[in-house]
Amino acid sequence: MDPRSRPWRSVLYIPGSKARALEKARGLEADAIIFDLEDAVAVEEKARARDLLVRTLAEGGYGRRAKIVRINGFETPWGGDDIAALGGAEIDAVLIPKVGSAQDVEAVAREIPGVALWAMIESPQGVLNAAAIAAHPRMQGFVMGTNDLAKDLGMRFRPDRLPLMHALQAALMAARAEGIVCIDGVFNAYLDEEGLATECEQGRDMGFDGKTLIHPAQLACANRAFAPSEAEIDLARRQIAAFDAAEAEGLGVAVVDGKIVENLHIVTARQTLAKAEAIAVMEQGQETA
Repeated sequence: MDPRSRPWRSVLYIPGSKARALEKARGLEADAIIFDLEDAVAVEEKARARDLLVRTLAEGGYGRRAKIVRINGFETPWGGDDIAALGGAEIDAVLIPKVGSAQDVEAVAREIPGVALWAMIESPQGVLNAAAIAAHPRMQGFVMGTNDLAKDLGMRFRPDRLPLMHALQAALMAARAEGIVCIDGVFNAYLDEEGLATECEQGRDMGFDGKTLIHPAQLACANRAFAPSEAEIDLARRQIAAFDAAEAEGLGVAVVDGKIVENLHIVTARQTLAKAEAIAVMEQGQETA
């Protein structure tokens, strides 16, 4: 299945070492879960977290939520064991941290065949090589690591994220050139609902498929921001109807709300309706999971 045909509004990080959080995640309204074996797990907990996660995944119960595992890097003592443990696991993708080149992707691809690969774009090198990384035949998604990017750039945090804008757009452009998913970075102040809403809206307007989240309290905001609104769904339906009527009269354009509607607008309209339908299917699956 094309990964972009399903919703990615909310992508929640869950520490692989926290049994209670892993259990709770089965009932959360997240489109996808990143089971984290890297930054969220202390060094002394790495082996235990890996074993716990493998057992938990084998038990199932996550419904239609996409299951992505962020492994430790191959340059660490744990990355190879992570990959070995995940062979045959029921997951949708392996998320590779700190990807700087297509060679980093290939190193993982050789060790775990048959599993979709995603890349954390979280360094200047990763941004500069984003096009080559996206073009790897096993690559299916980017996740922006904005905290690490900010550290490496030496930037200051601003509500408008202006210092990050080139990196965000470069990675998104590379992802779109190859037709893969691209997920925006986290918003750290998880209790700041207004700030989160503003950043979700910015990411949505830029073209990101969804947002990575660090707390369940952020789920509703991301799900709302990255879903088509009722007004957008209504407009899409009216555009399609008007264009179909125009074509029946031998015309190549229609007019809706005083604006020209061409075939390219109909492509977007159909994508809007398809996304709304996919979200409805996802939410139905969560209710019955």
